[in-house]
Amino acid sequence: MHELAIVQDLFKLCETNAMKHNATKINKVEIEIGRLSGVEAHYLQSAFDAFKADTICSDAKLIIHSKDITIKCNECGAQSVLLENEFLCPKCGSNSLDVISGEDMYLMRLEME
Repeated sequence: MHELAIVQDLFKLCETNAMKHNATKINKVEIEIGRLSGVEAHYLQSAFDAFKADTICSDAKLIIHSKDITIKCNECGAQSVLLENEFLCPKCGSNSLDVISGEDMYLMRLEME
């Protein structure tokens, strides 16, 4: 379960940001997870809740947004959102695609005090 390692890194990132802004507590952590990131949102939520005690995020709520897969077709040039993991251009049917977004995980916002 690599989600535990991700949560540990997320706590470190939260602590770093809190120190930069002289905050002593984080109330909300908002992240975006791409569908192709390999991160399972429910496992990440469980790991966050299980290990947030004794961290700056001890009372924080984790908000997870899912990011769809956006592709650009190398044949017709269309940019599309894939609703399923079927890597064919919805416009022309080509499988010559570049993924533009949906592979990463981002820290979007922290609410601190």
